[in-house]
Amino acid sequence: MSELDIRERPSPNHDSRGALAESLGAGPPRIDMLVLHYTGMQSAAAALDRLCDPEARVSAHYVVEEDGAIWLLVPEERRAWHAGVSCWLGETSLNTVSIGVEIVNPGHEWGYRPFPEAQLQAVEALCRDVLARHRIPAHRIVGHSDIAPTRKTDPGELFDWRRLARAGIGLWPQPAEELRRRRGRGVGIVERAAALSDLARIGYQVEPGNVSPALVAFQRRFRPERWDGRLDGETAGRLSEVRQVVEAAQAAEETARRDRFRGYRRQVN
Repeated sequence: MSELDIRERPSPNHDSRGALAESLGAGPPRIDMLVLHYTGMQSAAAALDRLCDPEARVSAHYVVEEDGAIWLLVPEERRAWHAGVSCWLGETSLNTVSIGVEIVNPGHEWGYRPFPEAQLQAVEALCRDVLARHRIPAHRIVGHSDIAPTRKTDPGELFDWRRLARAGIGLWPQPAEELRRRRGRGVGIVERAAALSDLARIGYQVEPGNVSPALVAFQRRFRPERWDGRLDGETAGRLSEVRQVVEAAQAAEETARRDRFRGYRRQVN
């Protein structure tokens, strides 16, 4: 499957991505999302044990240890149980369409710490390997806290999303100088409405009771130096920047999809 040195430790916690659809001739289910997590447990061994415990009913496709070792727990064609109750761009059955990667880190409960270089290199290589097999758009590479902001904080503000983006994995618009000048500036009602529209357009679930956690999740990822959940001028500006990049990526993906369809039609005809 891959030239990476991947160890196997099969987990029993998985099921079909869409057996009914396949049986009706719809073809294999789509896999177009990559979700990154941290394990949030005191050791890699404890995390692996839990992800392979049938009573826990949780799993992921891959686990990446701090020394860079990679474990395959669930085959990619099967649905792992990693996303839980979650939502992105209005879609809720995210386990069905995603690959889940657990990155070993104690997390905020057990002593959150920076991710080691060997681990980041392995995560980068694994993500490239996954993307070589699945057509996953950059705007659908997310963290667990992005899709479940009221429940999750992983992979957290110390995870290097900009590094992955430089490697062609996910999105990271470079912040404009104007954002630094806007730090702490208030946001009016009209601007607040536009900023929350940007937040929803990027993919976050925005509804009563969910706005502040969604803003924290956005800040952890795209403005990790301060994640207080306040919709200040800097956050609003960053939201606008990210929305523009997301929309450009979505437009490019739609163009590519249409080109693929036209190519298929020409082959058929």
